[in-house]
Amino acid sequence: MANLKEIRNRITSIGSTMQITSAMKMVSAAKLKKAQDAITQMRPYANKLTELLQSLSATLDSDVGGVYSEQKEVSRVLLVVITSNRGLCGGFNSSVIKASIKNIEDNFKGKQVDLLTIGKKGNDLLSKTQNVIENHNEIYDDLTFNNVAVIAEKIMSLFAEGKYEKVELIYNQFKNAATQIETIEQFLPIVPAEGEFKGNVDYIFEPSKAEIVLELIPKSLKTQLYKAIRDSFASEHGARMTAMHKATDNATDLRNDLLLTYNKARQAAITNEILEIVGGAEALNN
Repeated sequence: MANLKEIRNRITSIGSTMQITSAMKMVSAAKLKKAQDAITQMRPYANKLTELLQSLSATLDSDVGGVYSEQKEVSRVLLVVITSNRGLCGGFNSSVIKASIKNIEDNFKGKQVDLLTIGKKGNDLLSKTQNVIENHNEIYDDLTFNNVAVIAEKIMSLFAEGKYEKVELIYNQFKNAATQIETIEQFLPIVPAEGEFKGNVDYIFEPSKAEIVLELIPKSLKTQLYKAIRDSFASEHGARMTAMHKATDNATDLRNDLLLTYNKARQAAITNEILEIVGGAEALNN
């Protein structure tokens, strides 16, 4: 009977775990809907802004973009690694951390590489082996464009001062609830447009193209960082919802297996008791 008690305790424990994982799945699903709507609504604007900037830049002199377009020999690199503040989201954080380390080893070996982390999980692990100059866990407490713009301005300032020749973003791009794409994206210097501007419309620019480009560059960079963090935020909730769904399914399977084991053990115990009773009765008759 002690064995039956142990199985009952395990069934109860797994049932409690199922309730927790199921609740976490529903919470993540609710948060995912809001985060998914935010990134899908923002993406067309961000992509069009970047496309417009690159198209205009392609028709102007290379020096119009100023310090943010200046291509230099790379010796000092800043990687902006975007993870989450919380775990229980499968391989969401570990994939970004591994991609960051691989990127350093493959592309920037022998160069000075500093990290700016956004999210507690990435900072906790990367700070043990890499040089993390700043960490911004607080951004998820109030994820707004204005708050992200402050971080973007700091990165732009470091680049403009010549402390780094290249800045890259590393994050999970949101595709759907079950799929997140590891993305390494150049932030600075601005990626030059390929080819010539191929617009079919003869636009009239007011003010001049050069002034528009200089005005768009800071806004485009801030939007690019905000989009990356929004992508990561939506990916986090999708990954957590998927992880909790799998955990609930696994707990259900385990509970069913234990129930089957419990019923078999209970049936065997009852059979043994019946045999003992029958045996005792036969002994009395004899």
